[in-house]
Formats: sequence, structure tokens, C-alpha cells
Amino acid sequence: MTSAGALALLALSATACSEEATRLGMPEPISEQAERILTLWQGSWIAAFAVGGVVWGLIIWAVLFHRKRSDDLPPQVRYNLPIEMLYTAVPFVIIAVLFYFTARDQNYVEKTTDDVAAVIDVHGFQWSWQFDYKESLAPNAPVVASVVGVPVDPNAADKPQVVIPAGQKVRFRLHSNDVIHSFWVPALLYKKDVIPGYVNEFEVTATKTGLYEGRCAELCGVDHSRMLFQLKVVTPDEYQKFIADSKAARGAQQ
Repeated sequence: MTSAGALALLALSATACSEEATRLGMPEPISEQAERILTLWQGSWIAAFAVGGVVWGLIIWAVLFHRKRSDDLPPQVRYNLPIEMLYTAVPFVIIAVLFYFTARDQNYVEKTTDDVAAVIDVHGFQWSWQFDYKESLAPNAPVVASVVGVPVDPNAADKPQVVIPAGQKVRFRLHSNDVIHSFWVPALLYKKDVIPGYVNEFEVTATKTGLYEGRCAELCGVDHSRMLFQLKVVTPDEYQKFIADSKAARGAQQ
């Protein structure tokens, strides 16, 4: 490898490590909602580092400049009203700011609309997933495609897949046939409980194509660890072809 190639590889590695470090343990986001969650996560850490820096600065200042210099008893005071007001008010301000941004981003992530490109009913069961692609948001809308999975091992190549188009809103409606499950795709930086007798919903707008691992994040029985699936994000044209092929296959079976 030439020196120029080595430098390019080093720069690429440093950039990748830098991007990973700035995510502070989070996976790379693949949706608009995930990017908002990541921004909130990073902002919370910045606030935590700032508070920690001030606290440690005050501790070090006290250690350095207020050491014991003699056996004389230092001046005794009962209270310092301005300081007490300060350390009472500042935490309230910090909490209020964090609450505002959390509530704002939560409303954004949880918002649902009627303008969606795909509607997918997700059925969790012991111990896999069924993905039903509906024609519309109507409860009795016909199913145009369906994928039913089985419990699989982590290294299996035939995990059940849920396919969604990139750049378009997708509504997930979560149903449970037995116990509480949890629908989790780490790359979405989001998970949602799947509760018997209650339909949880959320929307996602994917920004990157690719294949991403998913799993149940709620201990739901003996084969919980095998309740795996994959999220496949494709282009809108590829998604329409997938739906058309699925409709044709269902028609042939009927």
C-alpha cells in the first residue's frame, strides 16, 4: 500500500471512529425520527458534561484555595441566601429545559398522520413475527402481502423480513396474540411494546436503504432469544415491485 493510500485509510478510520464517538453509544440512525432521538441524546450528554464540569471545577477550586491553613476555626455562618437561591433555582432551570426538549421530540416521534405510503400490521407471537401489509389504514382493509416467521437462531440466514420504502412514511400497528412483546430495531433508536388487547402505533420515515437486525426486547418465554427479524429498507420502486409480486403470488394461491 502506498503512503497516500495508508493516509487515506487512516483518515477514513479516524472519521468513522469520530462519528461513532459523537453518537455516544448509539447506533447510526436510519430514519428521520431516529436522528431526532440521537440529537436529544447528544444534547442531554452535553448538559450532563457541562453540569459535571461546573461541579468538579467548584470542588477543585475549594480543595486548592480553601485548604486548612491553621488550627483556627474558620468563620461560622448560618446560611448564604444568594447561594442557596442559586443552587435551588439552577436545577429547576436545567430540568425545565430538558423537559421541554424531551416533550418536543417525544411529540415528534410519536406523531401519526393519515398520509402514509405503507401500513403494516405487526403480530408478535411466541416466538416470532407476522407482517401483514394492508391496502389502507382502514381496520378492515385487505391484506396485500403477508410474511409469517418462525423462531430462528441469531446466525440464521432466513429470518423473517419486514420491507419498507425509503423516504416515505410507514405506519406500524403492533398486535400481540399471547403475551407482551417489544418491537425493536436498534438502528431506529426506538422500540415499542406489543400488548395483548391493545394496538400500539408509530410511524417511521427511513432515510437509508439496507438490511437491519430487529428483535423482541421483552422477555416473553423460553424462545425469546430466537424471536428475531430483519428490517429491509428499499427504494420506493423496489417496494412497489415487492407489493406487486406479493399480490400476484397471493392471487395465484387463491
